[in-house]
Amino acid sequence: MSVPRAGLTPAAVVDAALRVVDRAGPASLTLAAVAAECGVATPSLYKHVAGLPELRSLLAARVLDDLTAAATSAVLGRSGDEALESLMRAYHAYATDNARRYALVPQRPDPDPSVASAAQRLVAVIFAVFKAYDLTDAQVVHATRVLRAAMHGFATLVSEGGFQMSEDLATTHAVLTATLKSLPPAARATA
Repeated sequence: MSVPRAGLTPAAVVDAALRVVDRAGPASLTLAAVAAECGVATPSLYKHVAGLPELRSLLAARVLDDLTAAATSAVLGRSGDEALESLMRAYHAYATDNARRYALVPQRPDPDPSVASAAQRLVAVIFAVFKAYDLTDAQVVHATRVLRAAMHGFATLVSEGGFQMSEDLATTHAVLTATLKSLPPAARATA
């Protein structure tokens, strides 16, 4: 599906780039592929994005915002263990259902202010979940790091076929969730 030329905007270019990534993975992301998806010549994209680095930043910010929206929706009206479990389910669902676009999420601080801001919005949701456990600021940081490592690692392993044993993955995710739900009290005891 091509975006009509008259409707080409930065947001439409990002949409087209996400379709390219969803179809063939992050390695397929080129300006030529996005231009073809938009039905325009590659130079026409420069009216809307400065180049591939800017497009990658726009994509990362969009994916982080989408993940944040899923996380926010999952935890809204919940607290404590219920919020933590809902957050973990939402994160896993987003990351595995959208594995190719999830791979665009930077795994270290990004110098682009829009990406850094989008990442901070996601972190704020996670911090809010842990603050409900009455943790200190330092404990919230530690708990967030552990949660991120577990959620990212599990989702990435699932998406890349890293779990080949016959046992049910949903059961394994439930065990991971139960393990991490015990984290906040443990974090209180160690700080």
